[in-house]
Amino acid sequence: MRKFIVGNWKMNGMSSDLDEIMAISAVAQLHPSVDSALCIPATLIERAVTAVGAFPIGGQDCHMQKAGAHTGCVSGEMLSDAGAVLTIIGHSERRAAQQEQDSDIRAKAEAAKAAGLKAIICVGETLDEREAGKALDIVLGQVALSLPEAASGDWLSLAYEPVWAIGTGRVAEPADVADMHAAIRAALVARFGAEGEKIRILYGGSMNGDNAAVLLAVPNVDGGLIGGASLSAVKFQPILAAAQASGE
Repeated sequence: MRKFIVGNWKMNGMSSDLDEIMAISAVAQLHPSVDSALCIPATLIERAVTAVGAFPIGGQDCHMQKAGAHTGCVSGEMLSDAGAVLTIIGHSERRAAQQEQDSDIRAKAEAAKAAGLKAIICVGETLDEREAGKALDIVLGQVALSLPEAASGDWLSLAYEPVWAIGTGRVAEPADVADMHAAIRAALVARFGAEGEKIRILYGGSMNGDNAAVLLAVPNVDGGLIGGASLSAVKFQPILAAAQASGE
């Protein structure tokens, strides 16, 4: 399975950053055995697509409806119309700050698919949940309730993001990552059969150039959802290199 490295710029990026996006797309071309993409603010999508051509650009959310009275929201059709080819759904920051529920995330994933977008659905536990011994139950519950019935590796990826490791510099131990990704894989196969083997499971949680090789060597870690280290080509390139080396 080809590794999938996706940058999540979150609420960062202005027109002055288009040169950096172009630089990232250029270094991505140096790693042809790795699938990569950037998920950027909606305000930049159309300009970024024009600047980088075939390099995949995505959004960071999409509404479950195609259109309507939803002030401030962006639909899957709007993302596609701007040139996006994928979107992140259910990131922990949206689950927490916007109180998104599993049912919302499932509906958004279905909307993304209907709009022709690939989707990355995020799951993960908080530190309190992990310390209470509930990490597996929480994450597998999110997997069960957030995924649409029709799921396949053609359009869907999952990202396991331990919430306590996002943007904190803390990284889950490889053994813990292995256990969680194995449990997610088993749940996917139990539900979707052979298709469950094809759905890529990314790790997200302070992955960077220093730890990417170790994390990407963990069984069932099929790539990474990268936050801060995706904001520059200099920091993103070592992760791409580690992903390429892991597949050789």
